[in-house]
Amino acid sequence: MDIMESALQKHKEWKGKIEIVSRTSINSKDELSHAYTPGVAKPCLEIAENPELSYELTRRHNLVAVITDGTAVLGLGDIGPEASMPVMEGKCALFKEFAGVDAFPICVDSKDTDEIVRTIELISKSFGGINLEDISAPRCFEIEKRLKEKVDIPVFHDDQHGTAIVASAAMINAAKTAGKEIKDMTLVINGAGAAGIAIAKQFITLGIGDIIMVDICGIICDGDEFTNPSHYEIAKITNKNRKKGGLKEAMEGADAFIGVSKPNLVSEEMVKSMAEKPIIFAMANPTPEIMPDKAKAAGAFVVGTGRSDYPNQINNVVAFPGVFKGALAVRAKDINEEMKLAAAYAIAESVPEDKLSPDNILPDPFDREIPKAVARAVAKAAIDSGTARLKEFDI
Repeated sequence: MDIMESALQKHKEWKGKIEIVSRTSINSKDELSHAYTPGVAKPCLEIAENPELSYELTRRHNLVAVITDGTAVLGLGDIGPEASMPVMEGKCALFKEFAGVDAFPICVDSKDTDEIVRTIELISKSFGGINLEDISAPRCFEIEKRLKEKVDIPVFHDDQHGTAIVASAAMINAAKTAGKEIKDMTLVINGAGAAGIAIAKQFITLGIGDIIMVDICGIICDGDEFTNPSHYEIAKITNKNRKKGGLKEAMEGADAFIGVSKPNLVSEEMVKSMAEKPIIFAMANPTPEIMPDKAKAAGAFVVGTGRSDYPNQINNVVAFPGVFKGALAVRAKDINEEMKLAAAYAIAESVPEDKLSPDNILPDPFDREIPKAVARAVAKAAIDSGTARLKEFDI
């Protein structure tokens, strides 16, 4: 039985991957009176007087909503809210397992941006953070942007920022092993959707020398006409030398490549045309833009993919649990650029210098110390950047 069939059988057995577990026993009249009426009236009145107490008197301080509209689910596309539920439950299970963060799946049956934003805004007072998941571009940009303006809790689209954080961490260590300086590197990003654009912005924050973005129409260059409004913005801050052409031309002389696009788009000749010791992160799943053995044969020095059966899996699970744990610990109002950059460096630094190699640039995702290290870095960055409500934390 292959993994797809065995996973289906497991889901039939589990009948859901998460459940609600009570944090109090209710086995007597006294316990009932404390957990519910009449005693519960007192914390309600305290919160009515001071809404900030909702973080101390309820589970809100550790509760994240994992929200989707089911339009861009795990490479499966627009499969709808019901079909997206197994993925959202899985994400919630990862939050709990890796960081002790409670998370609840919410699948919204709408593709209307206004309706989705309003729905999330209306339920936001029940949560300490919002994790947007599997929402198609370009609506995901608008939804996240507007929510950040409307709610006072962290809003984080993991397909964008989680991927960007882990890719940045991987590149920090890949550059070290290759003897390259990030500030001197030229990076090609193939795929200018939600993940690609977020990666580009994160790498600009990281201090990358230059980025050449490529989409289905070729290299993105300032002055061109685009159908995607977000491409106008990214065109102004990338491709400093106004390079033209397609992926082949983009990769000539480049130091690194990140693919968030489609299978088998990168040839061995393209890899050979890159600068010395090229870095290849071919992250299309399940089939990458170029298979690792072919990339290595063509001279790639470091190769990463999104797959677990090859070295250097670029996996969001080393980022988002710790990012939210840190943000929640200090009741951050936002997850800003400083916090994301701190997360990237925390992940990169989790690989000891003596263990760092071209085939080992990221920590083991099952190392439970990683989310703690990320959380501490994120919490500190939140305090330093002024978005934290609390100035101390215990992680």
